[in-house]
Amino acid sequence: MVQFIIRRTLIALVTLFAISTMSFIIIQLPPGDFLTSYIANLAAQGDSIGDEQVQIIRESYGLDQPIYVQYVKWMGGVLQGNFGRSLEWGVPVADLIWDRLAMSLVVGASSIFFVWSIAIPIGVYSATNQYSLVDYIATFFGFLGLAIPNFMLALILMWVAFSSFGQDVGGLFSPEFKDAPWSLDKLWNFLSHLWIPMLIVGTSGTAGLIRTMRANMLDEINQPYVETARAKGLSERRLIWKYPVRVALNPFVSTVGYALPALVGAEIIVSVVLNLPTIGPILLRSLLSQDMFLAGAIVLLLSTLTVVGTLLSDILLAVLDPRIQMV
Repeated sequence: MVQFIIRRTLIALVTLFAISTMSFIIIQLPPGDFLTSYIANLAAQGDSIGDEQVQIIRESYGLDQPIYVQYVKWMGGVLQGNFGRSLEWGVPVADLIWDRLAMSLVVGASSIFFVWSIAIPIGVYSATNQYSLVDYIATFFGFLGLAIPNFMLALILMWVAFSSFGQDVGGLFSPEFKDAPWSLDKLWNFLSHLWIPMLIVGTSGTAGLIRTMRANMLDEINQPYVETARAKGLSERRLIWKYPVRVALNPFVSTVGYALPALVGAEIIVSVVLNLPTIGPILLRSLLSQDMFLAGAIVLLLSTLTVVGTLLSDILLAVLDPRIQMV
C-alpha cells in the first residue's frame, strides 16, 4: 500500500508540472496580451495611452521577456506562495482568489454532498425495485435533470422567487451581511443562501449518478457472490448494503478527483446569473482580459484540486478494492 501511494504521488507531481506549463502557454496563445486588450478598451472609450507609458508597463510586468522567462519567474514565485500581481486589478493575485476559491469549494463540496446523499439511496432503491413506480419516477427526473441547463434552472428559480415571494435569491449573503465581519449571524445567513446554488449546481450531477448507481447495482445484485450470501441466510437489507453497494460505489469514489473542479467549472455561468462571489466569474473575466497571472493562478489551483482529488480517489479505491493496488 505504501509503495502504491508513493508511486501515485510521484505521478501527481509530474502531472502538476506538466499542467502548469501547458496552462501558462495556452493562456498566452490568443493574439496580443493584456496591454493589447487594455489599449483597445481605452480606444473604445475615447482615451489613449502613450507608447512610452506602454513600454514602462510592459517592462514592469515582464511582458517584454520571452514566455519561458515569464514562466520560470512566475513558477518561482508560486513555489514561494506568490502568484504574482493581477494586471487588470493591480493587486496581488492571492488577495483576489483565496476568499472566492473558499466560497467555490464550499459550494462545490456541499453540491457533492447533496449529489451523493440523493443519488446513492435512490439508485440503490431503483435497482432493487426495478420497473417500480419509484424507478420510473427516478428515471424521469434523472433525464429531466440532465436536460435542463443549470443557468436556466437558476433563472427560473430567480423568477419564481421574485414574482411569487418578492425575494431576491442572488448572492450568498443578504446586503447587510455582505461586507460584515464573520459572526454566527453571518454564518447562518450564508447557510440560508447556500442551498440555492447547491441545489442548482448539483442537479445535473445527481441525475447522472442516479443512473450510474442503478446500472452498477443491476450488474452486481445477480452475481454469484450475492446469491451465495443470500443462501447463507443474510438479511436482504444487510446483504445489499454490504456487498453489491460497496462494489457499485467504485465509480463514485473514482469521480472524486474531477467532481469538485468540474462543479467549480459548471458554476461559472450559474455564479454570473446568481451573482455569487466565487472563483468562476473572476476566472472568466481574467481570460477575456488576458490577465495571464490571475488566470494562470486560478487554472493551476483548479488543476491542483483535480490532481490531489485523483490521488485521493486512487487511495480510496485501493482501500475499497485491494485489487486496484496491483495496477
